[in-house]
Amino acid sequence: MIRATIWGENVHEKESDIVAEIYPNGMHSCIADAIRGDGIEAITATMDQPEHGLTEARLAETDVLVWWGHKAHGDVDDRIVERVAEAVWSGMGAIFLHSAHFSKPFKRLMGTPCNLSWREAGERERLWLTSRNHPIAAGLPDSFELEYEEMYGEPFGIPEPMETVFISWFQGGEVFRSGVTYKRGAGNVFYFRPGHETYPTYHDGNVHRVLQNAVRWAYNPAARIAQPTHAPNVPVDSAPEPLEERGPKLHKPGEEGYR
Repeated sequence: MIRATIWGENVHEKESDIVAEIYPNGMHSCIADAIRGDGIEAITATMDQPEHGLTEARLAETDVLVWWGHKAHGDVDDRIVERVAEAVWSGMGAIFLHSAHFSKPFKRLMGTPCNLSWREAGERERLWLTSRNHPIAAGLPDSFELEYEEMYGEPFGIPEPMETVFISWFQGGEVFRSGVTYKRGAGNVFYFRPGHETYPTYHDGNVHRVLQNAVRWAYNPAARIAQPTHAPNVPVDSAPEPLEERGPKLHKPGEEGYR
């Protein structure tokens, strides 16, 4: 069983009647319902919970973290950001949705501004597969449309992806890399663009298929790497080949850390 945690800000749902009508139980719950089943267990966490619902224990029991954020990026505690990043480096999968391109965890993992152009006009979006055989594209047509979406346009300030799975075209003419994959440490990372809060994107069957496929792709069955940021000082007598010390040294034998 793959254990997924769906994280949401849970802010728009409380402040906007439009969003609450589309997602009466919260966007995070709708996304969890779309993902849950066929070997995937999905639970939710929200920003208003203690430690944003992402305690060390919760992340240790999460195989794949799905993150939706928009309005409250700056309110996310930096301690939790580092906790999420270390979990990914250790082997937890991560999926970032829509405006989460600007979330602290995604920007921490990408190391770039992750900026883009945008327009909210309720225009049609057509998503094209760029790789029919990619696991995230399994069971999907060569293209599918969302009748109402927010436009995101290139240039997209991200590192060169490992793979581009989807490219979007918008009614206004812009295009965008809407589905991209990365490897960060031992963790698999996927960014998927659709999901504006005032449109019913997460009720769409093709979007459900993408999310389910992405969770399975991001899952790493291997044991987590302990202390992924640790940089141990290897003693001379532990070198694979015989070694005679020479030259000046700044560090004491057995000193921990990297400087």
